Amino acid sequence: MSRRPSFPARLGPPPVAKKPVSFSPVMPGGIGLDSQAVRARMVQKLAAQGIADAQVLAAMGSVERHRFVDSALVNQAYEDTSLPIGLGQTISKPNVVARMIELLLGGKRDASGKLGRVLEIGTGCGYQAAVLGLVASEVYSIERLRGLHDKARENLRPFRLANVHLLFGDGMVGYAKGAPYAGIIAAAGGDAVPAAWIEQLAVGGRIVAPTVMPTGQQALVVMERTAREMKQTVLEAVHFVPLKSGIA
Repeated sequence: MSRRPSFPARLGPPPVAKKPVSFSPVMPGGIGLDSQAVRARMVQKLAAQGIADAQVLAAMGSVERHRFVDSALVNQAYEDTSLPIGLGQTISKPNVVARMIELLLGGKRDASGKLGRVLEIGTGCGYQAAVLGLVASEVYSIERLRGLHDKARENLRPFRLANVHLLFGDGMVGYAKGAPYAGIIAAAGGDAVPAAWIEQLAVGGRIVAPTVMPTGQQALVVMERTAREMKQTVLEAVHFVPLKSGIA
């Protein structure tokens, strides 16, 4: 069994006691890659790797990842690996998607228990947007590459997620019309978190983004806005595509 690497810092107080992970089981059904049992095995692996949030595990078990990858790669869809999606971009590993969304959910939740409005930077193929749509009340997802924006729209259409809004534009400037956000999550890493994201974050909200460290390597960074300051926590090393401005 693989172990999660130790982190330089811990977010929030340590749990008082360890309890068994509880989440809605994914019942067997369908055939081949459409089988819910395939996704259930992926969810079990995620739980064994340390993903503990019941909402995240349930969402990961609900979204069919193989519908977001090229047909030649579908047999690898439920492996814990990143896969190419075209235009030099990738779909992140299931563990990374679940980890980042779990960190995001550590912020402010609404009365229904969901995260409020979320801004996603880098729609890619649309997979993470679909998962976010199940744990957040509303999702705005920005993609700067027209080819991927169009692909994500096609991929997401069968899911009919009315609360997920796809935008074609420059993610580095965020989306001010939807602000303030309870969470901002990025699928690309830059030298620093753009000022526009910080301005558009609500009090109590979190930004989860890969960021280039002084060493030149990327690390997962969580920024949390309090009433008085922005707190920053640097977590484990990650590897994402570079954050770029403009559209293409």
